[in-house]
Amino acid sequence: MADHNTSPEFDVVVIGGGPGGYVAALRAAQLQLRTALVERENLGGICLNWGCIPTKALLHTADTLRRIRHAEALGIRVGPPQVDFTQVMGRSRQVSQRLNRGVTHLLRKAGVTVLMGSAELAGKGRVEVTDTQGTKQSLKAKNTIIATGARARELPMLPFDGKRVWGYREALSAKEVPQTLAVIGAGAIGMEFASFYASLGAKVTVIEAAARVLPASDEEVSAFVQQAMAKEGIRFMTEARLVAAQVGSAGVALSVEQGADRHQIDAECVLVAVGLVGNVQGLGLEKTRVAVDRGCIQAGDWGQTAEPGVYAIGDVAGAPMLAHKASHEGIECVEYIAGQRSGRQPQALIPACVYSHPQSASVGQTEAQARAAGTKVRVGKFPLEGNGKAIAIDEAQGFIKTVFDDVTGQLLGAHLVGPEATELIHGFTLAGTLEATEAELMETVFPHPTLSESMHEAVLAAYGRAIHI
Repeated sequence: MADHNTSPEFDVVVIGGGPGGYVAALRAAQLQLRTALVERENLGGICLNWGCIPTKALLHTADTLRRIRHAEALGIRVGPPQVDFTQVMGRSRQVSQRLNRGVTHLLRKAGVTVLMGSAELAGKGRVEVTDTQGTKQSLKAKNTIIATGARARELPMLPFDGKRVWGYREALSAKEVPQTLAVIGAGAIGMEFASFYASLGAKVTVIEAAARVLPASDEEVSAFVQQAMAKEGIRFMTEARLVAAQVGSAGVALSVEQGADRHQIDAECVLVAVGLVGNVQGLGLEKTRVAVDRGCIQAGDWGQTAEPGVYAIGDVAGAPMLAHKASHEGIECVEYIAGQRSGRQPQALIPACVYSHPQSASVGQTEAQARAAGTKVRVGKFPLEGNGKAIAIDEAQGFIKTVFDDVTGQLLGAHLVGPEATELIHGFTLAGTLEATEAELMETVFPHPTLSESMHEAVLAAYGRAIHI
């Protein structure tokens, strides 16, 4: 190990090169802070390499395949499409590799010192880095940001084996489409992979312990998504509990309780998508005052932990575990370190997106949450079958829902399901950030013909003024 007196010194050392960590490092470099970033595997983190980005590449393939299959309705006659699964997966990896190189270039251009290896807090403002050859180096860090992300939560009875029992990594690197696939968990990850593999011909069963799929979503959105995906041939079992599992050479036998009934589900492969747990091991936290609760680091305003000079952002700091939330927190944390922010950290509106077919997206409170808080609300809902663009592109299934405070006109929440929902939600996120009321949203002119007009109509509908329904 290098002598502490000659250890390189940094204003900020970031541990973890995912969308929280590398963005924090880039912002720190912009602010002329001497910055080091330590990453043990791949720059870009899980999101870029094994999560958000490669799954969207796969889902784009699924969407294209779906359009080809329905092309005759548009007057285009084509033969049955053939899928080269190896090439599908290969392209997904190529997309990730291209973006990985992009992140590497950005960090180099910004002057960030990148160290590949594992980092551990070593006390007194020091971070110890061990590279892949076992060589140790000590860094002096005035401030340390922990951005180590999260990993898939395993089930004790179904540990990942890389063959029959998958996490998201195995689902992204499969060699062939399984004939049957069971998905445990109907959150965003489970629903996206269910959608992808079903589109490629797998017989998919989704098992969810909660009363509905996408349990964090608005109830009407959840019901619509389940109904639409069931029409695609996906079987759903809600309020279902996995009680036993037997992994064999040819597949997995699952025993599932649903009410008073017990079912056996036989599947060639099982994808376990029951949430994430923070990567807090091996960081030397036990030598500090940093507190860990249920697998996540406890962090307050600006990512501050109980250990002075140590911060935590992104997934490792708890829900919502979303890449864009991590990036946002990383920037705010660094700006606080640089003295550009002070006081209480403002609460940011964080949109959530699910890229299955149909897409869904939301921001703010659901109708049920607003009512449970005792708020008198106005709710607007506009079906896409009333939207000219949606009809023209033959994707008129879905709706947009808005929730307003009846007294103040504040936009409390917005919930979208249907084509390009994930691209449209930012409009409501921006409106909420600007503290727009129904008055400003009603006066906003939306271009025609676009799907976004339905956003306007959903606002108008909350006040009995919708034009096209």
